[in-house]
Amino acid sequence: MHSQTKRQLSAAELDALLRRAVGAGVVSSAELTDGFANAVWRLALDDGREVVLKLAPPPELEQLRYERNLLRAEAMVYRTAALPGPELLCAGFDDPVLGGDYLVLSALDGVAWNHAPEAPSDVLRRELGGHLARLHEVTGEVYGYPHAELTGPSWRSAFRTMIGALLDDALRYSITLPVSPASVAAAVESASWALDEVTAPALVHFDVWPGNVFLTPASVNGGPPRIQAIIDHERAFWGDPLADFVTPTIFGTLEEDDPIVTGYREAGGVVPFDDGARVRITLYRIYLSLILLVENGPRQYPEEEYARLRDLSTASLVRDLGSL
Repeated sequence: MHSQTKRQLSAAELDALLRRAVGAGVVSSAELTDGFANAVWRLALDDGREVVLKLAPPPELEQLRYERNLLRAEAMVYRTAALPGPELLCAGFDDPVLGGDYLVLSALDGVAWNHAPEAPSDVLRRELGGHLARLHEVTGEVYGYPHAELTGPSWRSAFRTMIGALLDDALRYSITLPVSPASVAAAVESASWALDEVTAPALVHFDVWPGNVFLTPASVNGGPPRIQAIIDHERAFWGDPLADFVTPTIFGTLEEDDPIVTGYREAGGVVPFDDGARVRITLYRIYLSLILLVENGPRQYPEEEYARLRDLSTASLVRDLGSL
């Protein structure tokens, strides 16, 4: 999707950046437009490699508070988590020529799940559950977004900070929400008791929608597609593993018979469905809906592309606030 935060580079600028980063020049390039925040290109290099370049918005550009240093968070996940995915070839921060951060990753030969309608959904959701369980085995020392300085010593305090920052951003960008920021804050506060049930900060992806899950090419082993990679870790934070069930069920509900829950439990993960867990899931859906509404402030999506997402997010936010 087009976004004001996506930088444009000329062929010469791309070539110069890749020579600095990995010591090879660019033969051809194609911009990948599925993402929402960073500019992304698939590049063929003169040493025969194909890579993906992710370039953060310019550092002087205003963004949401949680979006500070997004690519540094993503690099941390690539270096820390045992997830299937591309190889991180280079991470450049505060590039002296262009300014800002970038990542260079090995290119994938698979296809994004949202572009593979024939893929066996239940099988893949079960496999995805297993990958998430292994991701959540990685624990940290603080809750929240360390790279954005939105953290807390407990999950309750960190989540309050995260919600508060997003509501401040809504005011800063004059985003019209279906309910007042004060009402959102009060509803979240009334349910925050459930957050105290989280006692260790797990690594949470929080953007596991089909566009961020790549499948093996159909020709591999002659069998059905499998998960080749989970990508785009830039929204990752340290918190409650349950939050990672929100994006795979976006605008819906998580049911106990969902194959993603089966796969998660088979891999040793625990998925509770008690009252506290249901309240927490609702809080995380509220948080995601707020992100999708408020991020249009700095990004300025084209109306014809954004209208449906805005309407779905608005309806979801109202519904989930009501259920609290």
